[in-house]
Amino acid sequence: MIVDRLTYDFETPQRGDVIVLDLPQQTSRALIKRVIGLPGDTVTLSGPNPTITITDAAHPNGFVLNEPYIDPNNYGGITDTRYTLGPDQYFVMGDNRKVSADSRTWGILPRADIVGRVLLRLYPFNQLGILPAEERYQQ
Repeated sequence: MIVDRLTYDFETPQRGDVIVLDLPQQTSRALIKRVIGLPGDTVTLSGPNPTITITDAAHPNGFVLNEPYIDPNNYGGITDTRYTLGPDQYFVMGDNRKVSADSRTWGILPRADIVGRVLLRLYPFNQLGILPAEERYQQ
């Protein structure tokens, strides 16, 4: 995997980006997660599969994220919670929700802990890709 460490020096992470981050409690450990919530968002997880609702200034009634990339067999983990993000705070989740250690487990991600975004996946060879798994949500 090749990590782009420059883009976020000029742009902000976007919802759907697959990022590399330093684990807030153990910055020597890097993780790969998907950005779900952006600064100023309220992220609400509800239901068993969970439904993710984002409430922000542009969507005061909220909108539900459509996540077709999540295999239904990978749903799981903590649900029925709400997180309100401040400036420079992000909410991230793994795509394998059943076993993912993510913002549901260790909390809101500070911007300073975002290292970069996944630019290129080299292995396995049959899944080689630029900006692998990037998703832009319809709102």
